[in-house]
Amino acid sequence: MDKLIITGGNRLDGEIRISGAKNSALPILAATLLADEPVTISNLPHLHDITTMIELFGRMGVLPVIDERLGVEVDPTRITSLVAPYELVKTMRASILVLGPMVAHFGKAEVALPGGCAIGSRPVDLHIRGLEAMGATIIVEDGYIKATAPEGGLRGAHFLFDTVTVTGTENILMAATLAKGKTVIENAAREPEVVDLAECLIAMGAQITGHGTDTIIVHGVERLHGARYSVMPDRIETGTFLVAAAATRGRVKLKDTDASILESVLLKLEEAGAHIDTGKNWIELDMKGNRPRAVNLKTAPYPAFPTDMQAQFVAMNTVAEGTGTVIETIFENRFMHVQEMNRMGARILVEGNTAIVTGVERLKAAPVMATDLRASASLVIAGLVADGDTLVDRIYHIDRGYECIEEKLQALGGIIRRVPA
Repeated sequence: MDKLIITGGNRLDGEIRISGAKNSALPILAATLLADEPVTISNLPHLHDITTMIELFGRMGVLPVIDERLGVEVDPTRITSLVAPYELVKTMRASILVLGPMVAHFGKAEVALPGGCAIGSRPVDLHIRGLEAMGATIIVEDGYIKATAPEGGLRGAHFLFDTVTVTGTENILMAATLAKGKTVIENAAREPEVVDLAECLIAMGAQITGHGTDTIIVHGVERLHGARYSVMPDRIETGTFLVAAAATRGRVKLKDTDASILESVLLKLEEAGAHIDTGKNWIELDMKGNRPRAVNLKTAPYPAFPTDMQAQFVAMNTVAEGTGTVIETIFENRFMHVQEMNRMGARILVEGNTAIVTGVERLKAAPVMATDLRASASLVIAGLVADGDTLVDRIYHIDRGYECIEEKLQALGGIIRRVPA
């Protein structure tokens, strides 16, 4: 198991390219199973979760072809198995996203109950209830969700989500594209990744309106055809590098990204004292050498502040001027990075779902252990602003969400290297 060793103290300064969004790429790959012709997806990030999804397709008989531009062509007509096995699904929650497309297109599916980061309760019952509203028969046994469409296929339905769920919205949205009649999804997730999925489905011939709002309307069609589609930039990777630059009092220009998809993050960075300029496909942040100011924030579903950026801002607040209060409302177990940062000299007090962070001038290096994907990124940021060499263990989490993170940080002047266990 690899580790990262980070020598703190350098200001980040330079330009890097932002990768495609993992949280968009995974549902878009799943959506290719709805087509009756090959679909080519480009701007996929080179991440373990993407590799796992492609391996899952291979187990199902769908053998994706990678072209010279690193696009992936998926031909779903070659499918031979409608089972997503546990040994693959257990490593990645997003595997559940093949459930809706398989039931809608092929009439049945068996998908193992998923695994992934241990950051709280993320039940799949909303996925199941949505498909049942469309006429599917579903039983859960032996650790598998076994779904069968009614004779004649899924039917359009009116479905209200009890709570906002991104993957739940995506699963029902995909299934609805081939359902007979009209489907209305209320209390739908509004995240840019949901919008990106809808735009890909539209490119394949789906009839969808309202994506980006809390009510999505889908008119089912007979078939979806082939298409070429490029995945949107990763807003969380973008935000992570911006926060890393702010924490180190540096300057970065991020290319191939989009300021409109992380407005709440940019506002908080400006509140922290960052000077931000944006263009059509770039964002530049400059701290002018100044220490960041502590910010208060509260996570909530899009377009509010994203839970996936909470840990990174906690890391920035540890070395900021003043005291910042961070309230986590999405996941109940998402402050596991706090005790690791406190071992580095941070002053963080957790009370329930609130972390009160009092900034110190500098952190001190220590061996730390990553507990989930975004906590990993926050510990890397902490290492960049700590005196000495910080060793970050269990970095397989970070490899699930960040493409070549050490190479990108090195390009910005960070002193970081990967070492084998």
